[in-house]
Amino acid sequence: MPIKVLFVCHGNICRSPMAEFILKDMVENLGLADEFEIASAATSTEEIWNGVGNPVYPPARQELAKHGIGCEGKRAVQLQKSDYDYYDYIIGMDTMNMRNMERMTGHKAGDKMRMLLEYSGDNRSVIDPWYSGKFDDTYDDLVKGCTAFLDYLREKGQI
Repeated sequence: MPIKVLFVCHGNICRSPMAEFILKDMVENLGLADEFEIASAATSTEEIWNGVGNPVYPPARQELAKHGIGCEGKRAVQLQKSDYDYYDYIIGMDTMNMRNMERMTGHKAGDKMRMLLEYSGDNRSVIDPWYSGKFDDTYDDLVKGCTAFLDYLREKGQI
């Protein structure tokens, strides 16, 4: 049974899809792709119009491409209450995401729901490139968090 991971941010067009495809690339390179199901979602509907989500924001897509990572076909989707039961790990990007995730799922943060950088021992938010414009810094945060998340899974004996 694969380890099911859902990354969550506000709009699902920058940070969470970047994290989704960074982790997919990492597990592929480790030969573990079959052991994971990785997706991403939004807490808002701002990037979803008439049921159709916007694609990954072009500068986020370009940052991934600089590192040889594609994200073709990804469109924004909204977090659902049922995602809490479906996914093993629901990983937010900042404290506002976490509050919204708790409200939307009806569950408190804990082992299943954490902020990404918590896995690296850093309790800060992933830099939001929508405001900073620094997609490279966001990429670095996401790589740090995803690497630490994989280390966490190794320590728990899950991979």
